[in-house]
Amino acid sequence: MDFDLTAEQQLLADGLTRFLDSRYDLTESRKVAKVGDGWQPQIWRAFADELGVIGACLPSTVGGDDGGPEELMVVTEALGRALVVEPFVDTVVLGAGLLARTGHDGALEVARSVTAGETLVATAALEDTSGGRLHHVTTRAEESDGGWVLHGAKAVVTTAPIADKLILTARIAGSDDDRDGIGLFLIPLGDATPAGLTQHEFRTVDDRRAADLTLDGVQVGGDALIARGADALALLERAWDTATAAVVSEAVGLMRKVLADTVAYTTQRQQFGRPLAGFQALAHRMVDMYIELEQAVAAQYLAILSLDAEPAKRAAAVSAAKATISRAARFIGQNSVQLHGGMGMTEELAIGHYFRRLTVIEYEFGSADAHLARVEKLARA
Repeated sequence: MDFDLTAEQQLLADGLTRFLDSRYDLTESRKVAKVGDGWQPQIWRAFADELGVIGACLPSTVGGDDGGPEELMVVTEALGRALVVEPFVDTVVLGAGLLARTGHDGALEVARSVTAGETLVATAALEDTSGGRLHHVTTRAEESDGGWVLHGAKAVVTTAPIADKLILTARIAGSDDDRDGIGLFLIPLGDATPAGLTQHEFRTVDDRRAADLTLDGVQVGGDALIARGADALALLERAWDTATAAVVSEAVGLMRKVLADTVAYTTQRQQFGRPLAGFQALAHRMVDMYIELEQAVAAQYLAILSLDAEPAKRAAAVSAAKATISRAARFIGQNSVQLHGGMGMTEELAIGHYFRRLTVIEYEFGSADAHLARVEKLARA
């Protein structure tokens, strides 16, 4: 199998890397992440207008370039390497990727706005009792006067505090675990947030904006329902797997940077008249980190190259990759901090910021245990 990038993919990778190296300052982005909206709109506009990165992975039906999984890998790995805080996975991969496949006019319009760099999207799919199961939905939607009334709550919705649109799952029929009774709703946020929808905002440990949502009699129009039933769940699961693979690829970019910085630091840092890298025990530690990284890269390829496979094969590949990445992220992140000593956790060194993002990725879109259980269940099916 040929893992080399095509000429066009290499140009995309090189252009994005040059842009991030020259214009995405880590100190500035970390400062921005801790205050206000927590992101840089001018960078987002440049992603859309100057680089075409936002549309690179979206279909032409919504103004994209019809890029596939390989383009997604190229972009997200580069974003991980630069520790980009802007919500690419939430808005482009999960949000616009899902909206573009619904065929719903309103959803397609929002997806086109995302491609143009004008709209941010958040997705509220999980609840406190979900346990990572997308089909477990207790939030309910009741028909009323041609529209819908929503009641319930959603947990840890990243990007929600800065998003313009919200994709939300709600039960329109059946019991809490009925796979055929789910509806996908598209709801405005910001100044147009409907009455009864409350955000309890917080910042995650890696400095991203998130919120728990409460819906108390939220009234939306009939056109807010963009997909329903088994089709809605299938669309959500495909978008969720694609976003999980994107985070896997982001983690590879993060780990490449962390390992390179750790090797450079231990080569320069002296102890007892010798570089730290000259001590055999520490050299062995970094070899183990390299092995974990190479296993993570193999898992990344498995996930990315399985995104267009039939659902069961796709799900098994993505879950196997996420479990592998979760282990590697912990091992490489924790060892890099230890090899840097106490400085590794300071705000001054980049390594501490990368470590926090890797720690979140370990659990984002499901823990290693959850994904291993999914692989086992699929193997028995």
